[in-house]
Amino acid sequence: MKKLLALLLALMMVLSLAACGGSGSEEPAADEDAGQTMEMPTPPEPRDLEPIDPAQLKIGMVCIGDDNSGYDVAHLTGLRAACEALGVPAENIIYKYNTPETEMAYDACVDCAEQGCQVIFTDSYGHQEHTLRAAQEYPDVTFFAMTGDQGLMVGLPNLKNAFNHTFESRYVSGVVAGMKLAEMIANGELTDANYDENGNAKIGYVGAYPYAEVVSGYTAFYLGVRSIVENVVMDVQYTNSWFDQTGEGAAAEALMSNGCCIISQHADSTGAPSAVQAAHEAGSNVYCVGYNIDMRSVAPDTALTSAANDWSVYYTFALQSLINGEDVNVDWSAGYAEGANKIFPLNESIVAEGTAEKVAEVEAAIADGSLQVFDCSTFTVGGEHPTSFLAIDLDGDFNGDVGEAIVDGVFQESTLRSAPYFSLRIDGITELNAG
Repeated sequence: MKKLLALLLALMMVLSLAACGGSGSEEPAADEDAGQTMEMPTPPEPRDLEPIDPAQLKIGMVCIGDDNSGYDVAHLTGLRAACEALGVPAENIIYKYNTPETEMAYDACVDCAEQGCQVIFTDSYGHQEHTLRAAQEYPDVTFFAMTGDQGLMVGLPNLKNAFNHTFESRYVSGVVAGMKLAEMIANGELTDANYDENGNAKIGYVGAYPYAEVVSGYTAFYLGVRSIVENVVMDVQYTNSWFDQTGEGAAAEALMSNGCCIISQHADSTGAPSAVQAAHEAGSNVYCVGYNIDMRSVAPDTALTSAANDWSVYYTFALQSLINGEDVNVDWSAGYAEGANKIFPLNESIVAEGTAEKVAEVEAAIADGSLQVFDCSTFTVGGEHPTSFLAIDLDGDFNGDVGEAIVDGVFQESTLRSAPYFSLRIDGITELNAG
């Protein structure tokens, strides 16, 4: 999820007031508002669409970065693979690279629409409010605010959201890290600095922002590690940027200085793995787990694997649906069961013995549903296993109002909407600079 802008918050507040029976300019009387119950928004009705010849399908792709950003590479690779499979000519894609989360995103969407694009994707959460504005002005164009969360809220038929179950691949990459940590402990490779005062091994995580997307991912990673090594704690260092090569490297260095022996990340550059590789070359016994791209090219001696999404699954689904004249769900989310998540190849020269077999076991269990990443019996919040969590914020105060996320003892991530909403801070993880 990319950075939340103040204008979007204002929009959410206006929409939520309308959803609750009020308005932006007139406050309801006390007796009318008393006892009022909020309800989950209703998805818009599917549209009647005409089929599209793949050779005539024109697509706009608005990116926060370019081919130098792992996040954008994952989306671009997925879109290009889908177009090739469906027979959409490569020249039919209009790219808008390095588009900031400002009015320029709206301008990019409008330019794509004016050039005849029937489909426009924006890949950053902060593009969403600008995508929404364009969608209102071009009702015959289908807009996809990727990783967004407002499609269900605004009920605009031509605005769609999608997000993969990234938490699943995070968990699997955590298992890889846990296997390595267990090996390091068994071999006596950790020093006193690598343990806290309670004898827990220390690992670290470089996060972009303290948003639910990042919290969901780092929690899943930690639970994957802890499924192998029970006595482990994790520090999270934020950069307050999605892409900051220098800042991510500095965050990784700070975590390693604090004794963390394995570093993972939810940030888009190679800064953290590069810093871990440099520390290893200087004599530190440290390893890393990346995100979105294979980090072995920059950290050949330390990168165990990387968590990743296969966005071709969604792009293929969405484009095939429109080609067939079928509308697309307002929210879509999928994971290992649909092939939408993966980890990059293991660094066989450094992963612990038996890691490949363990990964295959865990991936199969996630895919068939026998392993639930956020099984509430496996973690606590303030010493207690959580039993209730409202996921959907209707009034813009960043607290959930509707949508029970914990069902049968499992936190059901990305089911009430596609975008992550797991924002519990579980025991064992410390955010060092969450503000």
